Amino acid sequence: MSDDSDVTVKDNAGENRYEATLASGQLAGFAAYELHGGLVVFTHTEVDDAVEGQGVGSALARGALADVAERDLKVRPLCPFIKEYIERHPEFQHLVEG
Repeated sequence: MSDDSDVTVKDNAGENRYEATLASGQLAGFAAYELHGGLVVFTHTEVDDAVEGQGVGSALARGALADVAERDLKVRPLCPFIKEYIERHPEFQHLVEG
């Protein structure tokens, strides 16, 4: 399942997390955050063991960061997964608070 079209990423603001859902409707992972004004602090990312290594985490990070960019917010990546994703993808590095 390396195709991003199999994964939908949405902000569940009520739970303060971005959620990755598979085409089957299964919740496959989430990226928890805290919102401080115009700053999104990513604190923890988790992917279901059953789909680990299948691109869900990358789709989740990409979708969450794209939403942050669209909303013109900044990011503080405390979560190691999100931090490493940003380091590997220069198109998102401008989002990191300066």
